[in-house]
Amino acid sequence: MTDVRHATVRVPATSANLGPGFDAFGLALSRYLVVRSHPRSASADRVATRGDGAGEVATGDDNLLWRSVVAFCDTYDAPTPDVHLEVVNDIPLERGLGSSSSAIVAGLVMARALTGVVVGDRHLVELADRLEGHPDNVAPALLGGLVACALGDDGRLVVRRVNPAPHLRPVVLVPTTRQATTAARAVLPACLPREDVAVQAGRAGHVLGALVGAWPADATASGDRLHEPARLQVMGATGAVVAGMRALGIHAWLSGAGPSAAAMLADGPDGERDEVQRLADTHGFDVRDLRVDLGGAVACLDGGCAFSGTAETCAQCPRQRI
Repeated sequence: MTDVRHATVRVPATSANLGPGFDAFGLALSRYLVVRSHPRSASADRVATRGDGAGEVATGDDNLLWRSVVAFCDTYDAPTPDVHLEVVNDIPLERGLGSSSSAIVAGLVMARALTGVVVGDRHLVELADRLEGHPDNVAPALLGGLVACALGDDGRLVVRRVNPAPHLRPVVLVPTTRQATTAARAVLPACLPREDVAVQAGRAGHVLGALVGAWPADATASGDRLHEPARLQVMGATGAVVAGMRALGIHAWLSGAGPSAAAMLADGPDGERDEVQRLADTHGFDVRDLRVDLGGAVACLDGGCAFSGTAETCAQCPRQRI
């Protein structure tokens, strides 16, 4: 492809499951993967990464972000642009914060921007879901906010997005250790007793209502019976942190496949936040106070700004992060 109009893409981190919403609920968070395309010389790597993952992630055509660019072009029969991708990543790898999903979404959004193929977000979520294997991280990474995903009787993915209640603020506790999603899935039970399925469904409804502000979350009704017990059993420190926050009455959960933990705190006195910090310090976790990202993935073409709608950049423009 010649005469490519280059672009910069920003994609948020995510926290999936949110307790009982296994493979269904996800939240976009204010840590970002930023990618900028450039003309590629014959000697240049396909992808160059700074920040988290620098020196670890692939630099050639096997890079996950680039493979997602190619997947988009193959799906929509568009020529694959021969570009170099400059990446700045602020999302910790293998910590349950959607680093793989952010790379997939960034590749798809970048390909959409570079090729000019008109594809709606719904179709992009479906393609990202096929590449990732489940939608709870890719959907909020693309759409922002709080997302609930379900499979319809016709086999179609149904995705709904909403802004969480504005008085809630997420906090993430990140350990130094990593946990690959594949390893975390290996410990999951093959099935649940009927009684646990009923409890799980009731808790999912409770948590979703609490997150949109319909009622306050009850920490005793916010935990999971499908994935958390098995995973937390092999993640001792994370289990202690999650249990400690729930004992304080805080809606806390294992973030994605872990080993990070996350919680939703209400605006007000900082007593809860202080208790969370003490738990984190005791067990060696780094506490990150975040916001819910409401914008999701954003692409700014050179000479334009997705936020301001003009040729001028603004303070939120992803190009400011490169």
